Amino acid sequence: MLIPYETLLQLPKETLVNLIREYLLGQVEDGSFSSLDEQELSQAIVQCQQALKQGKLKLEYSEDDESFAIRSADQIAQQQD
Repeated sequence: MLIPYETLLQLPKETLVNLIREYLLGQVEDGSFSSLDEQELSQAIVQCQQALKQGKLKLEYSEDDESFAIRSADQIAQQQD
């Protein structure tokens, strides 16, 4: 289930930042980023917030394992095909 951006705005700011931080750390692990220091992380969080607002990234809730994940809109569209 996709969570609308408007709903994300109702979350405590810290919760949204933690979701984004988890997403970014996963990107480091799979090689999308070489490393992430605190300054880069702060910049990446802002960029992710903008991408969520623009719909390039989406927050998805998995009912199967009761977890949340940020994924690219393209990745979600491919999976639905």
